[in-house]
Amino acid sequence: MPEMPTRLAEIVDEFAAAPRDVVLEMLLEYADVIPPLPPDHTDREGMEQVPECQTAFFLRARVTPDGTVETLFDCPPEAPTTRAFAGILAEGLAGATPAEVLAVPDDLYQRMGLAQAISPLRVRGGTAILARLKRQVREQIS
Repeated sequence: MPEMPTRLAEIVDEFAAAPRDVVLEMLLEYADVIPPLPPDHTDREGMEQVPECQTAFFLRARVTPDGTVETLFDCPPEAPTTRAFAGILAEGLAGATPAEVLAVPDDLYQRMGLAQAISPLRVRGGTAILARLKRQVREQIS
């Protein structure tokens, strides 16, 4: 059975092992990881909105011809927690195969110990981002 990408597993372990009081700080460091949208996507064409997020959040997962998954995220800077979720996925899934993306556990953020550090509403938003990414990958490989 495929496992989630190594880099994402490392990030999960770092968070799970961290003292509760620094988890939020660690999370927010990922808010700056998301690259800006490429010029040909500034209108968010082909991107899906995630209504579960309290902020306007758009994403797209594309299975490339070389068999890896490319992620695109668009999230306003004034939503640092949501941007951080996307940053973790952007870094953790870089170069991942569809099977590795689909192997990411749905309770990823709980495993990271984030449920104690941020509101359930935010955790739900992050979980919805992951679910939509996985669904988009699944649709492209089926």
